[in-house]
Amino acid sequence: MKIRSAAATATATDSPAPPHKAADHSLSAAAPRKRKRDRNPKKSKKGERIKPKKLGLRKWVWSSKDCSRFEDKFVVVSYNILGVENALKHPDLYGGVPPRFLEWERRRRLIRKEIKRYSPSILCFQEVDRFFDLAEVLKEDGFEGVYKARTGDACDGCAIFWKEEKFILLHQENIEFNQFDLRNNVAQFCILKMNVNHSSTDGNPHSSLSLPTRSIIVGNTHMLFNPNRGDIKLGQIRLFVERAYKLSKEWGDIPVVISGDFNSTPKSAIYQYLASSELNLLLHDRRRISGQVDCSSSCRTFTASTVNVNRSLTFRWNEEELYLAAGSTVDTHLYHKLRLSSAYAGVPGNFKTRDGDGEPLATSYHSKFMGTVDYIWHSKELVPVRVVETLPIDNLRKTGGLPSKKWGSDHLSLVCELAFSDDGTMT
Repeated sequence: MKIRSAAATATATDSPAPPHKAADHSLSAAAPRKRKRDRNPKKSKKGERIKPKKLGLRKWVWSSKDCSRFEDKFVVVSYNILGVENALKHPDLYGGVPPRFLEWERRRRLIRKEIKRYSPSILCFQEVDRFFDLAEVLKEDGFEGVYKARTGDACDGCAIFWKEEKFILLHQENIEFNQFDLRNNVAQFCILKMNVNHSSTDGNPHSSLSLPTRSIIVGNTHMLFNPNRGDIKLGQIRLFVERAYKLSKEWGDIPVVISGDFNSTPKSAIYQYLASSELNLLLHDRRRISGQVDCSSSCRTFTASTVNVNRSLTFRWNEEELYLAAGSTVDTHLYHKLRLSSAYAGVPGNFKTRDGDGEPLATSYHSKFMGTVDYIWHSKELVPVRVVETLPIDNLRKTGGLPSKKWGSDHLSLVCELAFSDDGTMT
């Protein structure tokens, strides 16, 4: 196995199976039960109904649009797996969690078991401080991967893995944000090309003339946590999306998938910047720009209306903060050129797990926080086919905090199947 760490690599492969935790539907012969009829049956390519697949307490949910014509698809997982050292340094976050649930060997088994149920092609991990342990077990599942450690004294970093059977690595690079005075966080990019035998062009020599090469840019990051330093968070995200856009142009306008722990909530100005491609800094308080402040226990996050901006008064940013956030002290209106959509917001969900905009109500839960900070974003050349639902808030609370008996991290994984949008017709 080849293992790359920033400039080196680890191994990978894909197993074409369905989703997540398969529930046990076996019924006792003595007391047979009638199966409940699916209220929203889906249909396969041949037209037969396919039942929703339950994944433990999580299940796949499908797009409301007809995606049956889309041939070239792949499953992406984004997962903050909780660094071993980070868990040891912050015992106050896991006071209600039995110590055995924090043991790395146990958590690694749970994480691997969970991931296999999704049959993913691409994995984006954050808080990785046992990369070689992960690489060894994921090698057995056919994955290859690259790792980028955070700079400074931190022990963790980010890792991207891909199924070697499905994708080939064409290029990789990293961003060290400390080179821009933006702390020790990092971001990584991989350009992956779909193997021919996993593309719809297989068996049709003429289709390659009309369809582009199946390559994608995968970006992975873990942004700064500090809720009060929105200037640094914005600076990191600005550089991240700018580089993703430039890479897409350099490689022929190929699609972009960016994921990770953004340490920003769905009602935040940072989320607004990613979703709308623009943000006026002077309309926002730097200390609240990520939405982490004022996040209530009911998981309702900070909103722009909470601020009640007086038009005659703009929030004070000093020159250093403006420069870190915008790269300029003059132009305080940020723009980015990627047209990004959130994968989860693009697939209808249940009110028990989603907010009004379609984002999960919670992707992370420990003693000091319950809310959403993790996302999978994609450019317009890709469409979400299905996602794995997160957990209802009530179910999360019953665990007493994550990790738990079933889940190996204090974050929930995000899982999305994406399709190339140019090989089918949405109806």
